[in-house]
Amino acid sequence: MTFQEQILEGIPNILPQSKAYNPSVNHAPKRKDILTAEEKKLALKNALRYFDKKHHEILLPEFKSELETYGRIYMYRFHPDYEIYARPIEEYPAKSKQAAAIMLMIQNNLDHAVAQHPHELITYGGNGAVFSNWAQYRLTMKYLAEMNDEQTLVIYSGHPMGLFPSHKDAPRVVVTNGMMIPNYSKPDDWEKFNALGVTQYGQMTAGSYMYIGPQGIVHGTTITVLNGFRKIKKEPKGNLFVTSGLGGMSGAQPKAGNIAGCITVCAEVNPKITQVRLDQGWIDEKIIDLDVLVQRVKEAKAKKETVSIAYLGNIVDVWEKFDEENIYIDLGSDQTSLHNPWAGGYYPVGISFDDANEMMANNPVLFKEKVQETLRRHAKAINKHTAKGTYFFDYGNAFLLEASRAGADVMSKNPTIGREFKYPSYVQDIMGPMCFDYGFGPFRWVCTSGKPEDLAKTDAIACKVLEEIKTNSPLEIQQQMADNIKWIKGAQENKLVVGSQARILYADAEGRMKIAEAFNNAISEGEIGYVVLGRDHHDVSGTDSPYRETSNIYDGSRFTSDMAIQNVIGDSFRGATWVSIHNGGGVGWGEVINGGFGMVLDGSKDAERRLKSMLFWDVNNGISRRSWARNNEAIFAIKRAMEVEPNLKVTLPNLVDDSLLDSF
Repeated sequence: MTFQEQILEGIPNILPQSKAYNPSVNHAPKRKDILTAEEKKLALKNALRYFDKKHHEILLPEFKSELETYGRIYMYRFHPDYEIYARPIEEYPAKSKQAAAIMLMIQNNLDHAVAQHPHELITYGGNGAVFSNWAQYRLTMKYLAEMNDEQTLVIYSGHPMGLFPSHKDAPRVVVTNGMMIPNYSKPDDWEKFNALGVTQYGQMTAGSYMYIGPQGIVHGTTITVLNGFRKIKKEPKGNLFVTSGLGGMSGAQPKAGNIAGCITVCAEVNPKITQVRLDQGWIDEKIIDLDVLVQRVKEAKAKKETVSIAYLGNIVDVWEKFDEENIYIDLGSDQTSLHNPWAGGYYPVGISFDDANEMMANNPVLFKEKVQETLRRHAKAINKHTAKGTYFFDYGNAFLLEASRAGADVMSKNPTIGREFKYPSYVQDIMGPMCFDYGFGPFRWVCTSGKPEDLAKTDAIACKVLEEIKTNSPLEIQQQMADNIKWIKGAQENKLVVGSQARILYADAEGRMKIAEAFNNAISEGEIGYVVLGRDHHDVSGTDSPYRETSNIYDGSRFTSDMAIQNVIGDSFRGATWVSIHNGGGVGWGEVINGGFGMVLDGSKDAERRLKSMLFWDVNNGISRRSWARNNEAIFAIKRAMEVEPNLKVTLPNLVDDSLLDSF
């Protein structure tokens, strides 16, 4: 069968041959055995309902084996025979070009060059899934191929509920992931209900089909590292940034360090992913011996090199060794997947990678003890370095949160609302006041033609727009504009494309709307093919996350999720092609609500109308919330937005003189 025929087939009527487990692919770790005997029967019934009754007798023992062996039913037999990657949009069998664009984005998320655990349909973060099983993938792709522009596909945590009548301005797809009743949103609840096949963890851009490989986080990390060095009043050149994690999102760190111009040491315990990053050119060197690492860092400091070094081993050993050898660390952070600490997101020190995986599956209680013991050691080593002057920040991966739960010494001696920890979140001191409060966040696009020349043309268009905007931008945002112009000019030479022909930059509402309009005009004039717009949920408005995106909200509302919910509702009726809302994300299940969107530009007047309406709301929703929290930068930004748009009228806070409260 051709690729198009397999898509249209959906779930095959004749069972495909069962497929051998491929050990060369990076697989998800075995999940916790958490279901009772009766619940396992229910999980099997839930899986079998995707298939004709005549196949149940054959599939039942196979699915039972998967559940026992991996802790989940992935339905490996139904993995397609064709290669999965972002094909040019014209290759997808579809009645709707909007639907074809979504098919392209789904396949990009599952591309072996992009996805962390592609056979388990996991894009990044250890458990950030596009779907829970291959039946869901096949059925979703079939629905997208069949749908027209007056239908909407509804996705419940990976499960395609079906096509429903709507209208041309409605989203083509609405996605929800992990929308649990609040009292059923603990980590073990994810393990249980995911194993039952009734919910999933969509992370941020995995379950919303908007991941563009590590490039997406390279830019944000570059901006963070640059501004981190600015905060400590140092140049990056010749100075040291130490962190850990080389998986999906965290793999961007060494590349970002190179772009910023510093020395980066990034530890990773997984040999397979470390080699992948070396082969991709995202790290310059791999070192497996701590003594060799010490000498190499000393040499790099002496020569003021720009270099990224991966240490294959545990990050705790690096922090402790650098303390013993008096290696000064300028910036320190961590980007292991501590939102997922008990299932492969963080590994205990002193135990081999393979032994740790075995312990995780077969003795989860001991594994948790070892992880928490490691977190205490990790924090203790960091504290020794910060006493010498190191600037350490939490990179939004729940490091401080999980370390505190483990009893580590990370709490502030004089806590205030929003400042409970000894160290700040990177949003609190860097990205929040410098970017998010002004409306700057990760705007991204994908050229659906698959042509590198289209991406080059969009880079040039975006650069021209930003340079024009910068000439009239206020002083308060000149640095943000300059950083992004520099970024987009160097994007091609930095070889950031992995998977789809995609790009990201930080822009405010004005920048996003003007760039999108320029793209749409270029499409209309036949200069480029269709473009998909989107963003990371890690943005101004899309995410309510008290220890990350909204950690610089100090009015007590950072534990609410009104902003993210309003964001998705507003995007859906203002013109988004698809919208998504997730429980969970970079800081963990039950800890955050994430909203996202995708928008297809086709060169039409309808697209122009939609982009102006939706992108303005998508940014200013968050600025207004940040303004109401009394963030000065956001008050400045929302006042400026109201001057531009007479239909915008936002409630502004009246500031209170703190001296009035001193007597209370």
